[in-house]
Amino acid sequence: MAEATVVKNAGSHFLLSRLPEWELFPAVLRGRVRLEHGSSTNPVAVGDRVRCSVGELLDETHPAVITEVLPRRNYLIRRSTNLSRQSHVIAANLDQVLVTVSLYFPEIKLPFLDRILVTCEVYGIPAVILLNKVDMYGSEAPEQVEEFVRIYSQAGYEVVRTSAIAGEGIARVRELCRGRLSLLTGESGVGKSSLIKAVDPCLNPKTGLISEAHLQGRHTTSLYEMYRMNLDGGGYLIDAPGLRGFGLVDMEKEEIYRYFPEMLRVADQCRFVPCTHTHEPGCAVKAAVDEGLISPERYNSYLGMLEDDRKFR
Repeated sequence: MAEATVVKNAGSHFLLSRLPEWELFPAVLRGRVRLEHGSSTNPVAVGDRVRCSVGELLDETHPAVITEVLPRRNYLIRRSTNLSRQSHVIAANLDQVLVTVSLYFPEIKLPFLDRILVTCEVYGIPAVILLNKVDMYGSEAPEQVEEFVRIYSQAGYEVVRTSAIAGEGIARVRELCRGRLSLLTGESGVGKSSLIKAVDPCLNPKTGLISEAHLQGRHTTSLYEMYRMNLDGGGYLIDAPGLRGFGLVDMEKEEIYRYFPEMLRVADQCRFVPCTHTHEPGCAVKAAVDEGLISPERYNSYLGMLEDDRKFR
């Protein structure tokens, strides 16, 4: 048996490497492992540490067999579909999540962003927001840009303004990635692939490393892949397919406020405990919203999560 890290997932076929070595070899999943993780659409995710049986030949005809998923340090997870009770693990064992958004092209949906950030807080994963395509806004939307930065800086998140074309913020993203395992995620169309190429021109996120034979079947267009970055100090970056929805998983409504850092800072000052921060008199959270210490946009996202988590798209 050998231990390795999953660096690419294409349905039921994987590429592994014994990090920090970067020698990729193919693997398949033993059925027993799949049954043990029946509540998840993907029992093995990129970033997972796994045990696998390794034969003398490691090629597409004789792949390694994944026999066990080792305990995860953390992971980013979402509900898989509107009606499904299954979950989907996006990536595991992360040092940080870089959430890529754009004000326009496509237009940002703050509740979607906030659900990602809340899930990062739940699993203890530091998150940084990359406000991409700032070169496209020009002088037409400076107030919107500043307002967005204010909302999330006030909440406690770093917001990096980025542009793959103009090069803005790219040095900061390189600094963030150096020596870390990072997940780059966001909605479809926000420019993740262009950012990856700008941060490390040696990378080509559209290049496939798994054979056409292994790309047949379910989830063949949903490729999750880790790249080894060519940076001083190293680093690894996981590129995830663009997300269209993000549903919360296994979260009690009474606990959701704890994962809004700006709400948690004042919640212990509420008159009543417990407090839902919706209607109670003497609520410190509602007072902070009225005083401008908590943005109405973030507070409305919180109310939406309380109201009905099934409507997450």
